[in-house]
Amino acid sequence: MPAFAETILVIFTLIAIGYATAGLRLLKPATGDGLSDFVFTIAVPLLLFRTIATASFDHGPPWALWASYFVAVLVTWTAAHLLVRAGFGRDRRSGVVAGVTAAFSNLVLLGIPFMSGLYGEAGLAVLSQIVSIHLPIMLGASMILFEWALNRDGVSAEPKSLPALATGFLRQLGSNPLIIGILCGLVVRLSGFGIPTVADRVIASLANVAGPMALFAMGVSLFGYGVRGQGRQAFALVALKLVLMPAVALAMALMFGLTDFQLKVVVAAASLPAGVNSWLIANRFGTGQRLASTSMTLGTALAAVTTGIWLAIVDAIL
Repeated sequence: MPAFAETILVIFTLIAIGYATAGLRLLKPATGDGLSDFVFTIAVPLLLFRTIATASFDHGPPWALWASYFVAVLVTWTAAHLLVRAGFGRDRRSGVVAGVTAAFSNLVLLGIPFMSGLYGEAGLAVLSQIVSIHLPIMLGASMILFEWALNRDGVSAEPKSLPALATGFLRQLGSNPLIIGILCGLVVRLSGFGIPTVADRVIASLANVAGPMALFAMGVSLFGYGVRGQGRQAFALVALKLVLMPAVALAMALMFGLTDFQLKVVVAAASLPAGVNSWLIANRFGTGQRLASTSMTLGTALAAVTTGIWLAIVDAIL
């Protein structure tokens, strides 16, 4: 069995265990919420902090890496928006939610343990370069486009001013533990001071549980969201996410001349399914929650197969 197949099997088995645990009610619902809170506010931010502060980024400036990934995001988001609008007759707000759902890879709960297990610390370092700007770009784009959709759909007669949008955007970023962890890691890295030994061991102890805990918590969360209808639309968005987005990422990575290792990471990241952020954004906007929930659940199940196919394609090309 190829190494990547073993990693995929382990990753999705941990998710399945979390899902089964929630389904059998072996844990109280509040316990699952507590695990997710721990992962998002403590373990993963510390892992990102330590990675940014100490990892060796020896692949040069990340411009080509970012371009490869975010061109794939742009193409997939646009395709999803047009598909839901023209193919299913939904309004512009639903189009924005569809774009987020099809283009917002689960780079944290699923991506971090996946890259760490598959490519080790070097893979995590490359992924962290994407994660460092992923949330700001996706959150900012969704806020701006949804405000546009509200006005075009005639739901909001008074558009928010640019300062109001900017203030809300910065407030959300400033309070996000992942962003705080990344920025703190960057400060330590630029300062030239290493992390004290005792502090590093404490941070590493907490960060090392981020991967398996994140996958288990993700499985618990998926049971709560589940399949909520709108299957045809959800399946179409999942197809864009799991097929179109990694295909574009692969083409862009080849065009921009990424190293073989960067290419593997960027295609693997693009092949991951949507995560809970797509549902959270839909819920915040008050539309498309069922579509986002069904897409996230179906996508995660199908990604156990499609991600392996994309990794095999990359290995064959390289």
